[in-house]
Amino acid sequence: MASQTQGIQQLLAAEKRAAEKVSEARKRKAKRLKQAKEEAQDEVEKYRQERERQFKEFEAKHMGTREGVAAKIDAETRVKIDEMNKMVQTQQEVVIKDILNLVYDIKPELHVNYRFN
Repeated sequence: MASQTQGIQQLLAAEKRAAEKVSEARKRKAKRLKQAKEEAQDEVEKYRQERERQFKEFEAKHMGTREGVAAKIDAETRVKIDEMNKMVQTQQEVVIKDILNLVYDIKPELHVNYRFN
């Protein structure tokens, strides 16, 4: 019976060691997965930064800088405003005369809804 108890004790000890090895293997696997995930995130971040840099280069090459675009828009706006002001100056007298003629040329008429009693 002592040999059976000793055999059971050996089996229990072996089972305990096996459980510890499995636990250690799981911990190592979790650690490797975590490390792989961090490496993948770093790689994705580097790729994102590289693509952002490439996009900014492309944007600067094809569109110019934001300040340049804003300056171009401002210049175009000033040109259009100047053109409009010139048109106002050339047409101003004619428009004022037409408006005054319409105001001064009064033709008294009875309203269509007015009834004689």
